[in-house]
Amino acid sequence: MISLVIFPFSILFNNINSFAGKMLGYEKWIKWAPTINQLAFISGEGRFFVVNKSTTVTEIPTLNKQKDYTPKGYVDLDLEWLSPDEIIVARAKENKAWKVGPVPTMFTALYVINLESGEQKQLTFPKNNKIDNTPQVVGSSITWYRTSEKEDQGDVWVKDSMDAQEHRWLKNVDFPPTFFIKSN
Repeated sequence: MISLVIFPFSILFNNINSFAGKMLGYEKWIKWAPTINQLAFISGEGRFFVVNKSTTVTEIPTLNKQKDYTPKGYVDLDLEWLSPDEIIVARAKENKAWKVGPVPTMFTALYVINLESGEQKQLTFPKNNKIDNTPQVVGSSITWYRTSEKEDQGDVWVKDSMDAQEHRWLKNVDFPPTFFIKSN
């Protein structure tokens, strides 16, 4: 039997800084584990995405076991649970040189983090200043949105499994689709 702690999202989101650490108010930066009482979120202070954004996982309701998984010199800007032991993140190099002006584009690729071993593997390899973000998991398939800083539209890419070859599924879409999984 699955036992999940369920909080109304607005209560959890408004109070997360008091029990889970510092984070910005982006709904897609907080995700429940699929089958266990764990919460993954992107932590960090500052309103800009160029530095200090780390993937953090914590047990609920035991909140003193937080662990950061983002290597120094990088920022994580999106996340999705792949399995109870793995998370997919959109990761870019920090931009410590930026001080003022328009926030620079962060060129992200997707990485898989094994929470048990700490092993991290790059999942996608975008080329030519492309940006991979918005990972979603549907069954064994992984989808993401690939765009560039100069494009108004992007493409939705798919891997049918972790070991499968990636392929473009939808071309020139305004934003990635949202998938809903029926549960019994």
